Amino acid sequence: MNIEQYLKEQVKSVLSEMYQFDASDKQLIVNQTNAEIEGDYTIVLFPFVKLLSKSPVELGNSIGERLQENSPLIDSYSILKGFLNIILSDAYYLKALESIVKDDKYGYQAKGDKTVLVEYSSPNTNKPLHLGHIRNILLGWSAANLLDAAGYNVIRTQIVNDRGIAICKSMLAWKLYGNNATPESSSVKGDHFVGDYYVMFETKFKTEYNEWQLSEQADSLFKSQDQHETKEAFFKVFKNTYFNEYSQLGAQAKEMLIQWEKGDKEIRSLWEQMNSWVYQGFDETYKRLGVYFDSYYYESDTYILGKDHIEKGLATNHFYKKEDGSVWIDLEDAKLDHKLVLRSDGTSVYMTQDIGTAYKRYEDTGAEKMIYVVADEQDYHFKVLFEICKRLGFSFAEGLHHLSYGMVDLPTGKMKSREGTVVDADDLITEIISEAASSVHERGDLENLTVEDKYDIFRKIGLAALKFFILKVSAKKRMVFDPKESLDMQGQTGPYIQNAYVRIQSVLRKWEGDINDLDMDYDLLETIEKDLIKELTQYPKVLQLGAEQIEPSHVANYCYSLAKLYHRFYHDCRILSAPSENIKQFRLLLSQQTAMVLKSGMNILGIEMPNRM
Repeated sequence: MNIEQYLKEQVKSVLSEMYQFDASDKQLIVNQTNAEIEGDYTIVLFPFVKLLSKSPVELGNSIGERLQENSPLIDSYSILKGFLNIILSDAYYLKALESIVKDDKYGYQAKGDKTVLVEYSSPNTNKPLHLGHIRNILLGWSAANLLDAAGYNVIRTQIVNDRGIAICKSMLAWKLYGNNATPESSSVKGDHFVGDYYVMFETKFKTEYNEWQLSEQADSLFKSQDQHETKEAFFKVFKNTYFNEYSQLGAQAKEMLIQWEKGDKEIRSLWEQMNSWVYQGFDETYKRLGVYFDSYYYESDTYILGKDHIEKGLATNHFYKKEDGSVWIDLEDAKLDHKLVLRSDGTSVYMTQDIGTAYKRYEDTGAEKMIYVVADEQDYHFKVLFEICKRLGFSFAEGLHHLSYGMVDLPTGKMKSREGTVVDADDLITEIISEAASSVHERGDLENLTVEDKYDIFRKIGLAALKFFILKVSAKKRMVFDPKESLDMQGQTGPYIQNAYVRIQSVLRKWEGDINDLDMDYDLLETIEKDLIKELTQYPKVLQLGAEQIEPSHVANYCYSLAKLYHRFYHDCRILSAPSENIKQFRLLLSQQTAMVLKSGMNILGIEMPNRM
């Protein structure tokens, strides 16, 4: 039951009957009453005071009295200035709980005919997944689940960045220094194995560059610069130029990329082999995180897409060509800039590729909505991409959305790339599960369980700590991930919510009756019981808001509020030792439904619930 809409309809009826006034939904504002004021829901009277030439008190009393007469769900009311505060009856709460009990898909909308595609993860194949990828993956997975709950047909996808100079660096390092090693012969996970060679390339290149800086050629170049800066500052900026024009390793890596683009069999074979190692490693990490993909796109296929759309755009004057042959678009009227879409030699840039990929995805899936889960460093890129798609007249352009998120830092500061000092995803998962095991051993009693069952509980608690800590923060915010804080059983954490669920399971196990035969023959509800039911009724709205804003943190924070309320209910109200059988059964039923909503909400976030802790 949507009580806000119910109250709106009741007020509409009263205004029509008493004042011959037809109020619109827009005029009627119904909110939950502020915690410091007595009441459940508040009706804002100000829009009607002037229209009906009535004082707030007179109008509030006439509406309140008639509502109380007409509806058994309204117990009483009070007026505070221009606000009519409604106090709902026990009958309402019982009816609300009954409707939740009867709905086995509570909170979920019926499936419609609209399709949405969610792109997340999208890693490079030159290194393993890290903490930043974890935030991306968790946001993408939970966003997809939210949209599924909202009735969309959801397709989970990613584009794998499997080509380019970075991938060639890993390949070259393996070719020069690998001695035909494999992940199996080295006992190293595939993505870690390839990533180690990427780090090795950077280490070798750094050594080469440092040695070159001592050469006469480097000294001559520094002296020839008409600049007043130190050698250290000069060579720090000169690093990319050195790689492109002077470095032997750089020359070999660039030549490898050229040969790859020409289809050289040996290079392509090595590329396929190393990528296959990486994919095996990625799949293991995805499995540990409990996520999957319905489809894959690969940059090695998509980088050639988009050129046809550029040619058509030139013909319709959406793009213009410069004297050097490069193609651009003028987006200044959209407060953007002039953007390159095709190089002077006719080769694609990322924008060309993304235009083509978006169109191909629409051809493949018919998705009216496409969600790109990408860090906020790419905000400008996606503004440009979406604007170009609109100007080219793509029917799906209005449904493009960038789920932009902030970087993840550690308590010790920013993560560092290239030197191999990023927080590896696998290491983090292992560490957090280990921390969970230590934490549970200190607090719980799992002696009667098998080793496998114990590990499964530690795994669920550890991953809940990791996932919830990341997802409770609004996606747009930069965040600091603290592993120890994420496991705090008394804080705003995943394990705290799991503990509420486990507490309910323990209560239900101790009851000897059939959980399906619980009765609701109870009509003297405690305030905390009403508060708990009221919170349960908010779940569909939370899912709807989360899907509309593509913001999983709404669900995370709701689950925490619900768990916190249940812990208070458990402390304040006797359940198994309730004063009477009907009260006991009601509280067991209320507990059961709370557990179901907690489990549903946490499932949206990709978090499993243990039955014991």
